[in-house]
Amino acid sequence: MVEVDVLVVGSGFAGLVAAIEAATDGASVLVIEKMRAAGGNSIISDGGFAALGEQDSPDLFYDDLVRAGQGLNQPELARILAENALDALAWSRGFLGVEYLERLEIFGGHSVARCYTARGRSGASIMRPLLKKLEELEVPIRYKSRLETIRTDTRGRVTGVLVRYGYDHADPAAGSGLDIKVRRGVVLATGGFGADVAFRTLHDPRLTAEVDTTNKPFATAEALIEAMRLGAAPVQLSHIQLGPWASPDEKGYGEAPGFADYIVFPRGIIVDPSTGRRVCNELADRKILADALLDVGHPCIGIADAQAVTQAGWNLDKGLRKGILKKFETLQALAEGYGIDSVELTKTVERFNSSVANGSDQEFEKPFLDDARPLQIPPYYGVRLWPKVHYTMGGLAINADAAVLDTQGNPMAGLFAAGELVGGVHGACRLGSCSITECFVFGRIAGKNAARSEIRV
Repeated sequence: MVEVDVLVVGSGFAGLVAAIEAATDGASVLVIEKMRAAGGNSIISDGGFAALGEQDSPDLFYDDLVRAGQGLNQPELARILAENALDALAWSRGFLGVEYLERLEIFGGHSVARCYTARGRSGASIMRPLLKKLEELEVPIRYKSRLETIRTDTRGRVTGVLVRYGYDHADPAAGSGLDIKVRRGVVLATGGFGADVAFRTLHDPRLTAEVDTTNKPFATAEALIEAMRLGAAPVQLSHIQLGPWASPDEKGYGEAPGFADYIVFPRGIIVDPSTGRRVCNELADRKILADALLDVGHPCIGIADAQAVTQAGWNLDKGLRKGILKKFETLQALAEGYGIDSVELTKTVERFNSSVANGSDQEFEKPFLDDARPLQIPPYYGVRLWPKVHYTMGGLAINADAAVLDTQGNPMAGLFAAGELVGGVHGACRLGSCSITECFVFGRIAGKNAARSEIRV
């Protein structure tokens, strides 16, 4: 038997932030992680943190969230995210020591540039300071510990969990039972279910095993299902986001998303290889982009030139070496390499360049960056794009205190949640770089409130 004030389930960004806040508040804390190492999907992210940029405001951020979410966001949760983003960023810098690039990025659906990217352009650049702070606070992480059952007393208050200790993802039957008694609260931060084919197809039958995912294979729904078994309310489970910047030429997340999201979408074009024409506003939100690609019915080509790569400051060597990204000395060579009619592609690029010069995209109303330049400086770079399951907007219902709600809308005593496991924040579509923000904002709230919950003896 293990006994602790606060138990955090999951060691991604939301879980570690919650653990740090609970420990800082004076609680004894234990983190359990079903895999052999910390990080989950967080560690493979690109490290983008949406906060507030120049000529920005919480109201504008909120409006962007709701517009992309098609009005299906829980207003209170979206408002909390927008109003606390900048403070969470400052906390990550000042308290944790996370370092960010000295520039702001704009992603599709955002009205302004507001994405701060961690140095190294990787979630690992955020994970390392989190783990260091956890060590300073003497908060242990117990690995290979899979949540099996959440225990409650006769009044429905969470009192602990049963864990399978020694869990092995390759052999789910491995390990033995371990009881953990919890005096104050449990924070669920187990992430989404993008890799759980059975569960995701239950809510969106299109997303069979034939549709790849950017998630690690352990992004599954067991914690969500266990909370629902206790009476927790699910929210919008059918809202599953496809990443439009993914490539069918690699498994998982890979190299394509960085090139597409940071270079092609803001500064380049997406072309249907069967027509040689653009298919959409490349700076639309992820749902619009993914739907546009699916409407085409086959992979499309993302194109950028040398100048766009230089402006973005992105190193393409790894993607080029793997053959995911391709480099061509002329536009005609790119057309030949991807089987595109070179005459039609040339016309498309000329139309796009004319729009850039005029500052107005007559074809798709793409908003051009202040430093936008025509596509005309060789070499040219290309990537094949096809959506993959990336993020699950649906999950557990919570309130402003990050307390999990039951099906009657009442807080479940001693049970909190944060991160991708939570539903309702983003509605129909999550804007790029808002996931890490959500993990920090609601992770902090969940950790503090779990630490301050009523003591149960």
